[in-house]
This record gives sequence, C-alpha cells and structure tokens, in this order.
Amino acid sequence: MISRTPHFASSSACRTLVVLFSFALSHSVFSAAEVSPWGRMITSAAIVSNPATHKIYAVNEGAGSVTVIDAANGVTHTVAVGSEPIAIAVNLATNRVYVANDGSASVSVIDGGNDTVIATISSAPLPYTLAVDESSNRVYVTHTYSGSVTVIDGATNTATSLKVGDADGLAVDSKAGKVFLSTYEDPNIRIVDEATGAVTKVAVGAHIWGMAFDESSSMLFFTRTATGEIEALDEKTHAVSTIAVGKIPCAVAINRFTHRLFVVNYGDDTLSVIDLRNRNVIATLPVGKHPQGVTVDAKSNKVFVANVHGNSVTVIDGVKNAVINVQDAGKDPYAVAVDSATGHAYAANYGPPWVTLIALDR
Repeated sequence: MISRTPHFASSSACRTLVVLFSFALSHSVFSAAEVSPWGRMITSAAIVSNPATHKIYAVNEGAGSVTVIDAANGVTHTVAVGSEPIAIAVNLATNRVYVANDGSASVSVIDGGNDTVIATISSAPLPYTLAVDESSNRVYVTHTYSGSVTVIDGATNTATSLKVGDADGLAVDSKAGKVFLSTYEDPNIRIVDEATGAVTKVAVGAHIWGMAFDESSSMLFFTRTATGEIEALDEKTHAVSTIAVGKIPCAVAINRFTHRLFVVNYGDDTLSVIDLRNRNVIATLPVGKHPQGVTVDAKSNKVFVANVHGNSVTVIDGVKNAVINVQDAGKDPYAVAVDSATGHAYAANYGPPWVTLIALDR
C-alpha cells in the first residue's frame, strides 16, 4: 500500500507516492528535484465539475478549504471544510458535494445550491479518495490503512464501516450496484456487491493506479505503473486483457461518446489514445513534463492534460488526435476538470493559486 510520510511544511502526516516514485527513480528517470511536491497525493479526485450547475469545486489542501468557481460568470469563493482536504466528488442527482478531509478524519458535505457545509461526518483515519453512487445515494470513502471503506448514506448523512480491506483506488458501477477497490501492492481487484457486502477478488497484477469504469461495455480500465500497461477487466466474466502504453501510466479518462480511453504516461511525457472498440493504441502524443491528470470534454471532444512539472495544461483535439494548445497553469498542476458549457478547463495546483483557469475559444 502507499506509504504516508510527514509533511516537510505541515504539522500532520500526509501521503506521498513513495512506491511509484521509488520505481521511477530506480530506473534513473528523474532527479530528486523532479519528484512531486511534498505531501500531496497523486489523484484526479482533487477537482470536480458539476455540469448541471456549471460550478467547479477544488480542494485547497494546505488551506483547509474548497474553491468554488461559477464557470458561467467567473465568480469565485471559498468554503471552509476540514483539515487537509484531499479529494472531492459530486452527486449530480442531489447537488451535494463531498470532501474527504485527510487531516481530520472526516467528510464535509456541501449543499451545491448555496455552497455551505451542511454536515461533517466522522470517518476512519486518513480518508484517501471517494466516489458517489447516485442510484443508491451512497458515498464510498477509502482509507489506506484502516482495513475498511466508509459508506455514507446521502439521505441521512450517517456513516457505516464496510470491512473489505485496505484500499487506494475506487470506482463505482451504479447500474449493477458494484464497487471496485484496489490497493497499490495488492495483485487483486476487489468487487464489492453494494446490496450484500460480498467481496469477489479478481487477480490482475500489482501496482494498480488510475481507474475508470465504462458503463457502455461494463469494463473497468486501470493502469499498472510498473509494467506500463492498461488492463481491462470485464465486470461480468472477470476476464482480463492488457494494452501496452507508455512509462508509468497514472491517470485515465474516457470519452463515452467516441469510445476513446486517454492515458497519461508520467514516465515518458506522453498521452496514449486507445480505441475501446478494438482496444488498441491509435495515437501516442507528446504532452508536458510529467503528466499527472487528464479529463475529457465530451461536448467539444477536447482532452486536457495537467503536466505537474511542466506547470502547464496540454489541450488535445480528440478528433484529429493532435496537440492544439499548451497553456500555463499554476505551480505543479496535478488534476484537471472542465465545464462543457463554456469549454473552459480548470487545473488544480499543489499550492496557491489553488486553481488556474484554462480558457479556450469554442
């Protein structure tokens, strides 16, 4: 599982990707100065867009707050939450926003109508990431070292503990009522039945990182950082297949309309484009230095890549599979979200300014 080490500039413990970067450094890829900044996790869950309200929500880990941006008019404000907020998710059906507070072992619930905290729910220590099942109105929160997952009832804002083992990665199939869990060193994906709590293990190999579920095909796609592969797990048959990509793939995004999977390869500064209909790589594109986050605007078919050590966001035309723009971001952008109505993207940074606007003309 992923090690936690003390902050260099904070009073409490936090997560660093020791395993991933030890692998990279052992292969003489990077200098010490190129390792990600202190005490932040490698995740795409630090920023989220609500397409119904056209609001962007991003965690400000060092400030104990969430930045809220109205994409329609650019108005920005902050909402105080718990200590060291680390991941965020939105329930589109209820317009509730959930924030995992790593430093205070809690989840803040924000009313998306007025952007105020309406509940603070205690959880197991060191919450890591979270995902929403809108069909059941449940929120699942992982904790790397607790041996359990916190399950929040969105109707009552009460929490229970599901004893299914440690977990880092998390994805949900709301139609089938299944939750997918991974831990970096564990060679198994765990599939949890929401109704019964039963756990099914599928052997896939260790060093799993980014995950995304494709409802149209009932397939779970995830990266294996050490082998430079994407693996595809059939939810129904549990069959597993692999697709070779670049070095240290760490984040993925799916355009469900075009059936394309986009994979950022941290180790060789590229983006792999995969056609999900035949599961082959159809393009490999250069991006910025050490890409770490990726998102897709399905409406415009543009892809946005956050380059953590390039201090930039690369914009890609998903029709032509070509780089069309590179824009400056804040220092060390590590996750990205997009508002489809305006076509603008927003990069989450490791420090102030916590969020950077990536404005594009339609």
